[in-house]
Amino acid sequence: MAELPDARPSADDLTAGEDLCAFIDASPSPFHAVAEMARRLEADGFRRLDERDRWALEPGDAGYVIRDGGSIAAFRVGTAPAAEAGFRVVGAHTDSPTFRVRPRAEVSKAGYGQLTVEVYGGPLHYTWLDRDLTLAGRVALADGRVELVHLPGAPLRIPTLAIHLNRDLYEKGLKLNPQLHLVPVLSARAEGAGLADLLEGVVDADVTGWDLVLVDTQPSALGGMDRQFVLAPRQDNLVSCYAGVEALLDTEPGPATQVVVCNDHEEVGSRSAEGAAGPFLEDVLRRLIAAAGDADPQSLPRAVAGSVLVSADAAHAVHPNHADSHDAEHRPRLGGGPVIKTHASQAYATDARTLAWFTARCADAGVPVQHFTNRADSQSGSTIGPLTATRLGLPTVDVGNPLLSMHSIREQSAAVDLLHLVGALRQHLVHA
Repeated sequence: MAELPDARPSADDLTAGEDLCAFIDASPSPFHAVAEMARRLEADGFRRLDERDRWALEPGDAGYVIRDGGSIAAFRVGTAPAAEAGFRVVGAHTDSPTFRVRPRAEVSKAGYGQLTVEVYGGPLHYTWLDRDLTLAGRVALADGRVELVHLPGAPLRIPTLAIHLNRDLYEKGLKLNPQLHLVPVLSARAEGAGLADLLEGVVDADVTGWDLVLVDTQPSALGGMDRQFVLAPRQDNLVSCYAGVEALLDTEPGPATQVVVCNDHEEVGSRSAEGAAGPFLEDVLRRLIAAAGDADPQSLPRAVAGSVLVSADAAHAVHPNHADSHDAEHRPRLGGGPVIKTHASQAYATDARTLAWFTARCADAGVPVQHFTNRADSQSGSTIGPLTATRLGLPTVDVGNPLLSMHSIREQSAAVDLLHLVGALRQHLVHA
């Protein structure tokens, strides 16, 4: 295995790491993440488009569109027609494993007031115990408005059972039933405490519905020796959302039309109108072609044939205490650069041609590249890559920055890898 570069961060790495922490802290839910990406795009001159309007675009125009609050697609129109130059697409997802508040949220047990929640995705359940928690997301109001909320303080907690009452813990391990053991405590009184009390003073009208998730209140931070590590929640997959948007903001118009799409609902299968299995990206690509004045029905398949999608999600870094969980020849480490992910059964959509594409873009950016495949005796996760490739026929490479503690309430990455990924994605977006 080739010697990997020094993982000590430079001043630029630390600045980017601090900005990533600020981005993550501003993005406690998919809706907040989209709002923060939109804020950054607009600050750089990108114009918001409405799906209900007719679009008209010129070469070099930059804009974005949001679907249902949790998915966003940003673009810069190419200097050549898309049918000739294709698209350069970066795909990521805005959601992360957590717990969602149920429609009938209040419950009381043993004299306590609690909120009932439902598991969203595949969180490491035990990492949510004994954490100071709050709620974030959106609420629908009786007057028709929808507002983002991120409740102050730490009103919720899921306490563990004391070892004195669970003597089998060391021998049998921790076993948690989500229905019984992962219900957050809100109050020491069973009556008069509930979601309405939490929202009082935060919104100014009656709440008729909500999409709310549990959120850790501990801020993101840089830690480790030389502040090498980003220690933060939701890095799967806000790191890729951040890197994709930053890469787009750092590019100039090229022949190909550049697109960054960040979909909601990846952690639960992407089967929604705004998820990667839905029509959002196809709708955007089709409209970008039509808005530039091209009415030929063959233009979209022609453009797709000349396009490349980089599906950017988190990658499994080798764990120093569990190194045997990786194949011996495919052990990415923190600080070693972006990881290309391959899978013989297409859990990742990478093939030889797209692997070569991304390897070349990393070389263009002067950043190292790593590789990951699962052990032959273990199952792989998946990404939006195969879903998007299947739906649209886009040639796709699955990549991501290496991450420890994936799906934990608090994950760990390397600060130096952030600008590595931004640089590689930028080269992808501008390459003809």
